[in-house]
Amino acid sequence: MESSELRRKFLDFFKKKGHVILPSASLIPENDPTALFTTAGMHPLTPFLLGEKHPAGKRLANCQKCIRTTDIEEVGDDTHLTFFEMLGNWSLGDYWKKEAIHFSFEFLTKELQLPLQRLAVSCFAGDEDAPRDEESAKIWQSLGISSKRIVFLPKSDNWWGPVGESGPCGPDTEIFYWKSNSVSPPESFDPVNKNWVEIWNNVFMEYIKDKDGRYYSASQKNVDTGMGLERALAVLNNKESVYETDVFFSVIEELERISKKRYEEQRRGYRIIADHLKASVFLIAEEVSPSNVERGYILRRLLRRMIRYAKIMKISLEFDSLVNKVIEIYQDVYPELLSQKEKIINTIREENERFEKVLISGLKKIESLSQISGRDAFDLYQTYGFPIELTQEIAKEKGLKVDIEEFKKELQKHQEISRTASAGMFKGGLADSSEKTIKLHTAAHIMLAVLREVLGNQVVQKGSNITPERLRFDFSYGQKLTPEQLRKIEERVNEIIEKDLPVWFEEMSLEEAIQKGAVGAFTSKYGEKVKVYFIGKGKENVSKEICGGPHVERTGVLGRFRIIKEESSSAGVRRIKAVLE
Repeated sequence: MESSELRRKFLDFFKKKGHVILPSASLIPENDPTALFTTAGMHPLTPFLLGEKHPAGKRLANCQKCIRTTDIEEVGDDTHLTFFEMLGNWSLGDYWKKEAIHFSFEFLTKELQLPLQRLAVSCFAGDEDAPRDEESAKIWQSLGISSKRIVFLPKSDNWWGPVGESGPCGPDTEIFYWKSNSVSPPESFDPVNKNWVEIWNNVFMEYIKDKDGRYYSASQKNVDTGMGLERALAVLNNKESVYETDVFFSVIEELERISKKRYEEQRRGYRIIADHLKASVFLIAEEVSPSNVERGYILRRLLRRMIRYAKIMKISLEFDSLVNKVIEIYQDVYPELLSQKEKIINTIREENERFEKVLISGLKKIESLSQISGRDAFDLYQTYGFPIELTQEIAKEKGLKVDIEEFKKELQKHQEISRTASAGMFKGGLADSSEKTIKLHTAAHIMLAVLREVLGNQVVQKGSNITPERLRFDFSYGQKLTPEQLRKIEERVNEIIEKDLPVWFEEMSLEEAIQKGAVGAFTSKYGEKVKVYFIGKGKENVSKEICGGPHVERTGVLGRFRIIKEESSSAGVRRIKAVLE
């Protein structure tokens, strides 16, 4: 089965079950600082999982493009990817465990015709916060899953969320498939056995975790499911690896043509190049540019890692043809890739040229060393982007050795610092739905309207990051704002707040929203029906914006708005940081 058929089968199946099919949302989460990228289908639905009414109803499904880089070192094995697609269906306070489990079982065994004897499941074992999930286990047994194929696992394995420090969460039940054709599936399920591959996850959000770490029953119980498209393709086609499916074929074939070396000889390197190229193509199409911070840093890391592996393998990458292959695979599903083709190729080529210069500096550094300690090797890795393999190769040519153990210690130390920093940086956010965060979210709407008043209607939002402490807002504008412009923006926002205008929304078609002048990135990420939030009525209407919410009911509760910083974010994009006092 090819990817196009699997996507179609999944979405058609859930449409028949009363679900509205949503387009894939952006890879850049809107108003959610808990993650740099959309890492799952539920991310764009956060406000609706918290109780906001979705204009498309209570049953939703889609195929969501995602990026995760937490397991980047694992990329190149049989299952890990940085870019992937997640097939998902949701119930927003509608159906519950029985229907969700029945849907997933029916799709796998009837639509995809996976044999029952190759399936196993895990359920939540229970702890002091929530009981053992016997309900899910009994439903699975009623469908023919043997009790020996059902295991109960702790929170670390079978619990989802919350995204931030607080919010909706709950137990999940995961479905596993026995992938080996040479060994028959055992009678009992042991999740440690690598032949069992997780292919679907049903999350039951029946709890809310508060800021004190306590769990209580949620007023709206949601179902959130996910099935990785690439893993499912590998299973359906009896492939050991996700890299041997049709979403990778042509890219790997092109690498074989360029290098004149077969995939079997260069397996891990080809996989890393193909994966990182694909993730980079999608990020650049979403207007992420290589930089030294946040999303731009991740893009730069992916590109440089891809280029480094090509150098180790002595492959001269042909960016035009490789990017074309990625676009050919996805252009029917994600047409934005084709429209951004020139920009994608130019961005990758420019980053390659920058990296070439850095490599020359790094080589000079190596030439100056009479011995290469682990700390030196780490400095080359961190500052100049040298992979340890490249440093070892150069050291060998010079008759030197590298202290690998010391390098590993330095790397581990750096990774731990990065993890700690990320946890601090991205905690909180709209996912928490705290009162302060909701206020700042509304203030961001007012500020965008005022920016367009003061600077012109060419201003569009390029991203935001909202925590309970402050809002950070990126917008398109080609030059630094003057003190006079900043003063005008601040005064006008506060004038709107003081008027105590009503904040309200209407549900309408996307076409009607555009006709009414609502602001939004009018791309395929919106469904046929949207929510438009208005601030003020009649002549006092100052803002019309497509948004899921939530917001305050009147502007008067916001307090005083103050801009604390204005700076460049990237080429043609400015950034404002502001607070409410």
